[in-house]
Amino acid sequence: MNIGILGVGNIGATLTRRLSTAGHQVKVANSRGPQTIAPEVLSTGAQAVDAADVATEVDVVIVSIPLAKVPDVAHLIAGASPGTVVIDTSNYYPARDEHIQALEGGQVESLWVSERLGRPVIKAWNAITSQSFDAYAVPAGTSGRLAVPVAGDDDADRALATALVEETGFDAVDAGNLTGSWRQQPGTPVYCTDLTAEQIPAALAAAVASRSPRRRDLAMTVIAELTSDPTSDLGEDFLVRVNRLVYR
Repeated sequence: MNIGILGVGNIGATLTRRLSTAGHQVKVANSRGPQTIAPEVLSTGAQAVDAADVATEVDVVIVSIPLAKVPDVAHLIAGASPGTVVIDTSNYYPARDEHIQALEGGQVESLWVSERLGRPVIKAWNAITSQSFDAYAVPAGTSGRLAVPVAGDDDADRALATALVEETGFDAVDAGNLTGSWRQQPGTPVYCTDLTAEQIPAALAAAVASRSPRRRDLAMTVIAELTSDPTSDLGEDFLVRVNRLVYR
């Protein structure tokens, strides 16, 4: 399969390596040019390209950039063929994206992304920390394998994204349509809490739309305060532990 990945942050870089390792033809781009993409991102066979080329002649394009930057790349996604599946990995945080008034007013993140890109999108890989995504990939069938939810309106597109999630080392759980993908946004019980496929359905069902923004903001405050001391040893699973406590 031909896959384009836009963004080489922690999630985008790991996706690039994992999907290349799985045998896909992967090209990756950022806003600063192919020469700025680190060699380790390309170590499993991906090709660095100009952003203008990342969505052309691909079966899937994964948008893994800060949410506020999504409108800036709509012209790039417009170059994809009508059959190209677009996958969104982004999340909304008020401190970083406060100018996006629609989201603070309660609009579902990936519906907003879909409107800005002018394309249907699938939401995946947003509800796992970059640390867990990097560290906990294991083969299918491994006991305790972590899982991530996948939401989208087209059954075939959602199934394709599900297969790709599985190839990156995690179980995928069908989270239904995009309108309901608020259940995997920051502040909800499933968000970055390292759950298995057996645990995720109950976590999705337990989400409360009116409560999750308050829980998200509380967690962000706690994390900011505790990480402000550079001498603190909070442990590698610090973010997951905070999220499990606050979001449940």
